[in-house]
Amino acid sequence: MPKTRVHELAKQLNVNSKDLMEKLEEFGIEANSHMSTLSEEDAALIVEYYESEGLESSSSDNSDDDIEVVYIGENITVKELAEKLNMSGTELVKNLMKKGVMAGINQSIDFDTAVKIGEDFNVIIEREPEKDIMEETFKEEPDDEKDLQERPPVVVVMGHVDHGKTSLLDSIRHSSVTSTEAGGITQHIGAYTVQIDGKPITFLDTPGHEAFTAMRMRGAQVTDIAVLVVAADDGVMPQTIEAINHAKAAGVEIIVAINKIDKVAANPDRVKQELTEYGLLAEDWGGDTICVPVSAVNKTGIDQLLEMIILSAEMKELKANPNKKARGAIIEAQLDKGRGPVATVLVQNGTLHVGDPIVAGCAYGKIRAMTDDKGRRVKKAGPSTPVEILGLSEVPSAGDSFYVAANEKQARQVAESIIAKNRMEMIKNTPQKVSLDDLFTQIQSGNVKELNIVVKADVHGSVEAVKQSLERLSNEEVRVRIIHGGVGAITESDVMLASASNAIIIGFNVRPEPAAKAFADEEKVDLRLYRVIYNAIEDVTNAMKGMLDPVYEEKVIGHAEVRQLFKASGVGTIAGSYVLDGKFVRNCKVRVTREGEKIYDGELESLKRFKDDVKEVAAGYECGLVMKKFNDLKELDIVEAYMMVEVPR
Repeated sequence: MPKTRVHELAKQLNVNSKDLMEKLEEFGIEANSHMSTLSEEDAALIVEYYESEGLESSSSDNSDDDIEVVYIGENITVKELAEKLNMSGTELVKNLMKKGVMAGINQSIDFDTAVKIGEDFNVIIEREPEKDIMEETFKEEPDDEKDLQERPPVVVVMGHVDHGKTSLLDSIRHSSVTSTEAGGITQHIGAYTVQIDGKPITFLDTPGHEAFTAMRMRGAQVTDIAVLVVAADDGVMPQTIEAINHAKAAGVEIIVAINKIDKVAANPDRVKQELTEYGLLAEDWGGDTICVPVSAVNKTGIDQLLEMIILSAEMKELKANPNKKARGAIIEAQLDKGRGPVATVLVQNGTLHVGDPIVAGCAYGKIRAMTDDKGRRVKKAGPSTPVEILGLSEVPSAGDSFYVAANEKQARQVAESIIAKNRMEMIKNTPQKVSLDDLFTQIQSGNVKELNIVVKADVHGSVEAVKQSLERLSNEEVRVRIIHGGVGAITESDVMLASASNAIIIGFNVRPEPAAKAFADEEKVDLRLYRVIYNAIEDVTNAMKGMLDPVYEEKVIGHAEVRQLFKASGVGTIAGSYVLDGKFVRNCKVRVTREGEKIYDGELESLKRFKDDVKEVAAGYECGLVMKKFNDLKELDIVEAYMMVEVPR
């Protein structure tokens, strides 16, 4: 149970909030109002007490009406707030005046002020959750179970370069070509469907995991299963680890295809052993990761791999409703010289028809033509079907979601409002990527609870050392999480992962590729390079220390003895003093002691030498001291000067 508010717990226990507040007091649990939050332990204690006593308040009938929750935006006018609180505007203006806020009925007040007003009237005011324009415009009722039909799984193939991804895809495609299709498949569109035992599987032919992350960056969860290709003679390589991290971050099931088993040096057991280090334990070793030995060249194990994909899909019970307006994701898009903007889309729900008005991010239009993965013209496309469409106003971004609108006019309006919103977001979020420099500020504003880091080093030992050292730095406020560690230069792929996961990149004895450096600048990803491991740890530590409140201690800077007193009208008593040691500086704090007993501790109002105001007076010189609001000084009093200094952590 996470932190719970008092009124929420009261509703859960079916008791009155006031009774619950009294009970909390009995238990010695501090709660100032019905809006106070209770820790997990306190809430559990109260729940246990009520369950054991079998208590239910007699006033439980009105516990629901006891507290009302009202949702508002960042700002609200006094008139609107009065309407939401069911009270007159004049009454609300009076209440604001009592709080020292002078606001007319048509003026705006901020969220915090509204919360304070709500507390006075026993109403909880919460921030309205931000609405996605698309989801809001095209929201629909949840599908009825009886309308859902089985849909094909969507599979992405990932792995290290030269491990045989393309060969495996070619083998899968050609093993499923029927004799009626002369010359095989014309595969233009970046996605295609194959059949095994009459069951279709949709493969996304994305160029490696970069595109996979690009989609995740834009929030499109398109894949159900990731096939990780590992060469049996080569084992787990840097990009394999990247692919595992990308798939895990996206929460996609991984099926491992151990390729090149026809080679003499093939050692599938070594691959399985290496995979265990990354949390993938093979089924035949007692884990739950499916590992299939295949040879793309000899076409062995392909059918078994496809069967395993079908089996995993059956376990997931993937279903969609084809009898409604389509929605889905853009897989890739480009501008074609002859045909204009062309987009490959994956329908995720509903059925897409030629002539449908659609909107995808900033692009909108009416579908003029649809082509399937075999290059044939089609009139409609159901769930998990990839098709190429023509008719959009501009080229959408890969990973954008698309929706079918009621008409072209609505599609255009939605696209235009998204363009306007994106412009505002861009202006607002330009410096919002995490960097060590502004980490403290972002923590304070509640933007960061987890510091994600991508580590790259020259040797594997360094990666492990940096990972372990950094993860130890976690504290209650911020958890340091290493989302990827690898060997070699910092690549565009690392920057893309960091951008998608709002991470910083730490390079140890490595350099970024020129393209990666430019991409990091463009994406505003903080990229730090170090030669000494302690410097990296020190920098992250210091950035996180900034997240803790500063601690101050006093530092004594000098002592003086009062030798003579002067009275001055409008100033008070001036202590003519002799500086014994150290120095006295303007605006320092002073402590006056008489015969070892402290009689004053406060600020020094003025520091003079003869008649002039001075910044400081050193030991061995005389000066005039005036204490703030204190004149009860005597000769031979000792004045100690000190300053409050921040303690470095």
